[in-house]
Amino acid sequence: MKLLLDQNLSPRLCDRLRDVWTEVVHVRAVGLAAADDSAVWAYARQHGFTIVSKDGDFSGRSSLYGAPPKVVWLALGNCSTSEIERRLRSHRDEIETFTTEPDTTLLVIEPGQGAGVS
Repeated sequence: MKLLLDQNLSPRLCDRLRDVWTEVVHVRAVGLAAADDSAVWAYARQHGFTIVSKDGDFSGRSSLYGAPPKVVWLALGNCSTSEIERRLRSHRDEIETFTTEPDTTLLVIEPGQGAGVS
C-alpha cells in the first residue's frame, strides 16, 4: 500500500511509519510542497497512492470524483505529529482494508471514534 502524505502533515511521519507501511511519501519529496489539491490528486491517481490529509477539501473531491485515489481524512483538528502517528497506527487494519475495497472512496478518522468509510 502506498500512502501520500499531504502538506498539512509533518514529513517526519514518513520515517516514523515505515515499519507499518513501507511506501509512505510526503508531497515535498515528490515536488508538490506548494501544489494545490488538484495537483496532489492527479499525482496520487497517476502513481497509485492513497492520500492522507487533515484537509477536508479532499473529502469533497472524493465525493465528487470517486476513486482513485482513495482518501484517508484525519478529521482530528489541531494535534501533534505524535498523536497523528498514534491514530494512523491504531487504525492500521481499517486503513489496509479500506484501500483494498473497490467500492469505497473515503475513510474518515475522527477524535474519540473509530473510522468511518464511505
